[in-house]
Amino acid sequence: MGQIIVVTSGKGGVGKSTVAVNIAYGLAFDARRVLLIDMDAGLRSLDLMLGAENELVFDLADVLDGICTMQQAVYELKRRPGLYLLPASQNSGSNALLPQDVRALLEAERDSYDFIILDCPAGIERGFRNAVSCADTAILVITPDYISLRSAERTFQLLTGEGLSDIRLLINRVGARPAVTTDECVHRMELPVLGFVPEDPGVMRAAAGGKAVIEAQTHAGDAFERITRRLLGESVRYKVPHSSLIHKFKTHFGRESACKDSLDGLDDN
Repeated sequence: MGQIIVVTSGKGGVGKSTVAVNIAYGLAFDARRVLLIDMDAGLRSLDLMLGAENELVFDLADVLDGICTMQQAVYELKRRPGLYLLPASQNSGSNALLPQDVRALLEAERDSYDFIILDCPAGIERGFRNAVSCADTAILVITPDYISLRSAERTFQLLTGEGLSDIRLLINRVGARPAVTTDECVHRMELPVLGFVPEDPGVMRAAAGGKAVIEAQTHAGDAFERITRRLLGESVRYKVPHSSLIHKFKTHFGRESACKDSLDGLDDN
């Protein structure tokens, strides 16, 4: 039975779609069968990020409306065998979809894939509920700033309200001088940490070229590769971008938190 993972944030602009694409790529690279679903009805972007915008005919709304079958709407990426894309509709909004219909569809498809990755739209309205209503695991993406952190705390409350208990934290776009340290983000959220992704110009270049940064020899690509391996159950040392010796000492020997055990393997190299 496949695992359904929703990638969410609450706030837009944190790189959630980039996270979803690269995790899906990494899992498919490990010979897993992966379905990546764009849940952002009316504002889809995954087809552009994957260079598949000219290959698509049907979308998620067409499947739910009975216009086509799931097999007709799902597109297998030529560059990454084993990775399949189900795009969102460009013409209808999230309010045209119902959580119970999305849940029934994905439960029917669960056995056909090892992983189903849902790229959740920004916000906490109907699109959010559509995406999280059928997930087994949530990856909560934040950037190290106070606005994103506050949004993540609210999103966490909503995720638990939907019955999700397996929620993991991913801190994205970590620069040299973040407004909030990664240490503070980790301790404030008190969630298992899936990984840290550095700010990397290679991410934008890859997206513009319809590629995944995990394919490239970049710091962000290395981070996504480590994150994917953790999702597959491997024990992988952490890298915290730009962390100082003081920060490293605090993370190792500072306050207790729910994710202390996860960070015992911290590495800055």
